[in-house]
Amino acid sequence: MGEERKYDCWLYSVPGIGNRAMERLFTICSSCSSCSPCRPDAEAVFRAGESLWRQALTARQTEQMLLFAKHISPDGLWRRLMEDNIRFVMRGDAEYPARLRDIPDPPYALFVKGKLPAGDMLSVAVVGARDCSEYGRYVADGIGRALGACGVQIVSGMARGIDGISQNAALEAGGISFGVLGCGVDVCYPASNRSLYERLCVQGGILSAYPPGTEPRPQYFPLRNRIVSGLADVLIVVEAREKSGTLITVDMALEQGRDVYVVPGRVTDRLSDGCNRLIRQGAGVFLSPEDFLRELREGWQYGQCNGGRRSGPAMSEEISGRPAPPAPECLVQLAPECRAVYDVLELSPLSVEQIGERLAGEYSGSKLLTALMRLCVENLAVQKSPGHFCLNGDGRG
Repeated sequence: MGEERKYDCWLYSVPGIGNRAMERLFTICSSCSSCSPCRPDAEAVFRAGESLWRQALTARQTEQMLLFAKHISPDGLWRRLMEDNIRFVMRGDAEYPARLRDIPDPPYALFVKGKLPAGDMLSVAVVGARDCSEYGRYVADGIGRALGACGVQIVSGMARGIDGISQNAALEAGGISFGVLGCGVDVCYPASNRSLYERLCVQGGILSAYPPGTEPRPQYFPLRNRIVSGLADVLIVVEAREKSGTLITVDMALEQGRDVYVVPGRVTDRLSDGCNRLIRQGAGVFLSPEDFLRELREGWQYGQCNGGRRSGPAMSEEISGRPAPPAPECLVQLAPECRAVYDVLELSPLSVEQIGERLAGEYSGSKLLTALMRLCVENLAVQKSPGHFCLNGDGRG
């Protein structure tokens, strides 16, 4: 990117100045006799000064422009981007993602660390609950690994829970993933995903519509979510409550003409209320990576995704709701009672009493607890709350 973009970058970075405000600035400046009769560039707007800014902006926006100009120069801002290896990609640039350019009111520009999603590769957004269950954790991991290994780009918001789990899994499978942030690309949010952030910068990219140094705020996340769905061909939802922020992303995806697939859940599980409602409303049902990829590739072959309204074959072992058994050598080392307890556990927590009932009272309370503690030590089970245990979706045996 050339240094001539430094004024565009400066104007776009002024807090509170969105697409419409910039259009008004260009219009007012083009009508000024001191400006070129053709559409002026951002440098002309920058040099127009306070009197013309006030004609195009609200009083608050003008004050923001004046304050920003006082403390940050176009040269200084541009130099900071160069030092931090951050690219500024405008909507008219060839490398600006075509998928994003086609959505309503696309961002005027993007700040990028790493790469941008390739336009000739399938792209899937995976979103869901931050406080996910072990079932959701396992399914998100399975989806990320399967799609990442098949060369599908995974796009998400790098949030804790489903987003970050699917992205980590895709990278571990040797795939590519892109994180879209509701803050500056130089701000790792959440801080707990620091290792994922660093890997994305190498194996994919970090994108944001907000300038470097911008701290995360609730009002920034709707645009972040709109970019996530806009960069994808299809959206997959893994766990969402009845009133979930994930459902806002679903609405945005549908408005953008994207297909939505949903992983079904138990009718008694509140984390699946939103997912099950989406299925009732006609969303595609995600039952296996194989079936999903087949439908996705068919849609891609004919120039569009096919709507995902068919449900696939029986759920594959990979995301069937229960992890594949640990490596045989790990099971061989388990005492018989530990193996028996492992075989009746699920990804949803069960009480000690429920586990005992499934074992037909074969083991006493103390022996059962000892076996459960041993499984937890071996990273095969997790105690979710006092007296309640489930399989560890992260356990690899």
